[in-house]
Amino acid sequence: MADFNKILDAGDVDGGIINVVVEIPTGSSHKIEWNRELAVFELDRIDPQIFAKPCNYGFIPQTLDEDGDELDALILTEQPLPTGIFLKAKVIGVMKFVDDGEVDDKIVVVPADDRDTGNAYNSLEDLPKQLINQLEFHFSHYKDLKKAGTTVVESWGDVSEAKEVIKESIQRWKDL
Repeated sequence: MADFNKILDAGDVDGGIINVVVEIPTGSSHKIEWNRELAVFELDRIDPQIFAKPCNYGFIPQTLDEDGDELDALILTEQPLPTGIFLKAKVIGVMKFVDDGEVDDKIVVVPADDRDTGNAYNSLEDLPKQLINQLEFHFSHYKDLKKAGTTVVESWGDVSEAKEVIKESIQRWKDL
């Protein structure tokens, strides 16, 4: 398996098109994580089915969030994407998120070339409000059966705020 952090970088952050690697497909309750030391995907745990991911979940190569992991991405597509692929993704916003007291932001992206939607999504405002509500609910409650109240969606940010979060994470990676 390729080491995504060696063969890919974060992409064209200023241009709003970044590289994203898929860890968890939409609808899965498997918490699959990229193991940076071994350069493989690892099953971390199986979450209750009621907390299956409402969207594809992945990471941006050569970034490091404040929680010590690569910066997370929420990848919005109609169909699940398989673990282990990467895509060019358009940045449309950021979900400001805290997990057990640590900043764990999520960059919201869509495929850079989405002919199914006619590339209709360019910002969070373009998304159905119900989808935003579902994402917020999921991430506010997915740990409730184990450790209730430890996850908080603090706010949502626009494309420029998302790009700043990515740039800060790239700098953390470089400082590693």
